Amino acid sequence: MKIKKVLVSQPKPASEKSPYFDIAEKYGVEIVFRPFIKVESLSAKEFRQQKVSILDHTAVVFTSRHAIDHFFNLCTELRVTIPETMKYFCTSEAIALYIQKYVQYRKRKVFFGATGKFVDLVPAIVKHNTEKYFIPMSDVHNDEVKDLLDKNKIQHTEAVMYRTVSNDFTPEEKFDYDMLIFFSPAGIQSLIKNFPSFEQKEIAIGSFGPTTAKAVKDAGLRLDLEAPSVAAPSMTAALDMFIRERNK
Repeated sequence: MKIKKVLVSQPKPASEKSPYFDIAEKYGVEIVFRPFIKVESLSAKEFRQQKVSILDHTAVVFTSRHAIDHFFNLCTELRVTIPETMKYFCTSEAIALYIQKYVQYRKRKVFFGATGKFVDLVPAIVKHNTEKYFIPMSDVHNDEVKDLLDKNKIQHTEAVMYRTVSNDFTPEEKFDYDMLIFFSPAGIQSLIKNFPSFEQKEIAIGSFGPTTAKAVKDAGLRLDLEAPSVAAPSMTAALDMFIRERNK
């Protein structure tokens, strides 16, 4: 079956220069951006149940922009005023610059890693090993941060501040796609939740990353396109090759 309409389970790209728009034009296909999941803050009441005091800490570690948004928004809701002396440690420069949305950016207060990986931020944290670190987390996380900080004997507290939930479809929303593209196992869970009697039939499914590919197969679905690969390091490159082959 030819691919005419693709659902990409991510927000629409901010830039018109996104390769997705090039693919749509090149092959005459319709690409719809519709996230299956969304991130929401815990309520102040839910956060308080963790019995954590943000102001007992002298530094905050941010691993994503989501973490920054939900940290500052929840602080406002909790009526917690962050002191000027608070230090911020971010896994990348892009995340560090995003802090400017909430606080004045000062280099002596903001530190970041070179690669976006937490392990490369650890040397900066170790250099400031007398700080007490607060780590805002998602409800879905692994123990990499905790394990690395414990290993380096860094005082720290993790607290869940936001969670991933299904972004439910309304009865009015058409679901007439020839292909679905997923980027996380939570997206697959949302598909099953929204459409319990979903039958794949000729609908092609693409996934990005090994955990998402596993989730597709574990759900008993057929995986037609898996990225990244040597030939296609990005989802857009993989999608371009797939549609070119399928729509011959």
